[in-house]
Amino acid sequence: MSNLSEALSFSGQIAFVTGAGQGVGRQTALTLAAHGARVVVNDYFDERAQVVTAEIKSAGGKALALAGDVTNYEGMQAAFAHAAETLGAAPTILVNNAGNAGATDSLSDLAPFWETGPDEWQRWFGTNLYGVLNCCRAAVPGMIEAQQGRIITVVSDAGRVGEPHLAVYSGAKAGAAGFMRGLAKAVGRYGITANCVALGGVATPGVQDMIDNEDAVKQMLKHYVIRRLGQPDDAANMIVFLASAAASWVTGQTYPVNGGYSFAV
Repeated sequence: MSNLSEALSFSGQIAFVTGAGQGVGRQTALTLAAHGARVVVNDYFDERAQVVTAEIKSAGGKALALAGDVTNYEGMQAAFAHAAETLGAAPTILVNNAGNAGATDSLSDLAPFWETGPDEWQRWFGTNLYGVLNCCRAAVPGMIEAQQGRIITVVSDAGRVGEPHLAVYSGAKAGAAGFMRGLAKAVGRYGITANCVALGGVATPGVQDMIDNEDAVKQMLKHYVIRRLGQPDDAANMIVFLASAAASWVTGQTYPVNGGYSFAV
């Protein structure tokens, strides 16, 4: 497909975006809808999903609000079935964006790994790894039937280079990226791609406590080539590209969107 505007059109496609009630997920949902996709706006909190859905509709797009917890296997199976029944077809775009430590926890007040235990570890793995598995398990059969699909999982530079105060989170994100590489090899024959976007520091509600601390932000940005925090649209633009026909020969990759915090080789 040589026409880039056509390649970036999602007309007739259904996208399922997790954690879409705020931040990167919200911006991704808005951008996909602006390019013609019907978007399932998933969030743990129904009111957040409803607000973003209303935003999309007020801009002339099409969306369905669908609250749900990605860590609930049966719940996500039901959510994808409901989306397919309501919209008339299964989603062929999945954006695994839900992350951090779950719906209500942020990345602040972190204890060293050696002072934690399995209860603390589970909140990281539940959302960032098992949530990805749950959603992919629910989405892939419909994509195989359609013989097309795009899966994009939002990971973190923590999973690429490690973060000392986020050791378990780093492991969960690295696990998600490894899973996506394996899945890419398994589903490529069906016209499905699977990629990751690894984010650096992005200004989202989940890190608001850190953003409010000017000294902490200034110290963090010393490690960035581009001396600013990322914005949700920085991430959304890469996600939407990977979801498009323009990226049809790209799979199994992890793309850093991180202001130069780390470089990919």
